[in-house]
Amino acid sequence: MLDPALFSLFIAGLVGGGHCLGMCGGVVTAFTLQLPPGPRWPYLLGFNVGRLLGYGLIGAIAGAVGSIPGLLALTLVKTVLWWLANLLLIVMGCYIAGWAAWFTRLERLGVPVWARVQPLLRRLLPIRWFWQALVAGALWGWLPCGLVYTASLSALASGSTENGILLMLAFGLGTLPNLMLIGAAAGRLRAWLGYRWLRSILGLLLIVVGVWRLVAGLH
Repeated sequence: MLDPALFSLFIAGLVGGGHCLGMCGGVVTAFTLQLPPGPRWPYLLGFNVGRLLGYGLIGAIAGAVGSIPGLLALTLVKTVLWWLANLLLIVMGCYIAGWAAWFTRLERLGVPVWARVQPLLRRLLPIRWFWQALVAGALWGWLPCGLVYTASLSALASGSTENGILLMLAFGLGTLPNLMLIGAAAGRLRAWLGYRWLRSILGLLLIVVGVWRLVAGLH
């Protein structure tokens, strides 16, 4: 049976395309434009595989921290973290739909970490080899992002390294179609996700996922 937590984070990554476009579209487009002549798909594949590995590492760290004896031993603490993760999911849906612009302020929390990671990423540019794309993608997974924070909180609340990895990978796989399309057809996808009605639908889907998890947790 499919784990509801894995499914909900996959859906969160999938319908978060509007946010991915605004937050990561410029990065992917710049990455694509500086690639050497020839087929781009191997580099895009390496970039996104690396990004999934980066998310997996974040999940491993969050899950490991959550598994520290006594840290999340209290049922109340785990419950609060779980509710907070799903409430953030709902707020994220509101943001994608254009109803909570203030949510981007949350991403400022990751700026200090990104300030240390970004210089490492710059050293890999311009990308000329597959391994460079792989490492660049892994570093890019640490880009400040409200969706990533929400998924990471779920990984922390899981209290398990293995579950943390699976949750973050499920989220990463959900983002994969959007970001692969951004690299392959950035202009067309930007036009599609620029429609307010489409962003509203995607945001509502994310809200439904969050509410569904909260309601399911009450039973």
